[in-house]
Amino acid sequence: MDEAKRFEKENLAGIAFRDCNMAGAGFDNVNLGGAWFRNINLQGASFEDINLKNVRITNANIEGLTIYGYDIHALIQPLLERDGQK
Repeated sequence: MDEAKRFEKENLAGIAFRDCNMAGAGFDNVNLGGAWFRNINLQGASFEDINLKNVRITNANIEGLTIYGYDIHALIQPLLERDGQK
């Protein structure tokens, strides 16, 4: 198998990925401020030390999402039921 492509200390502002398989990709010390994501599968992904200030998430399946040991789905389920969503 070919060695993985590696980018270090690159300015890749404005780069776009479409119809790509990036399973197992790693991002360390990366600025994704202002980036947008659509139709993304993050199942089994792991995030550490993330700044989510002013992040908007629309149409997301959050079953099994845990933050600081709290099951987020269980925490917001009453709000979803109140708003007629599941």
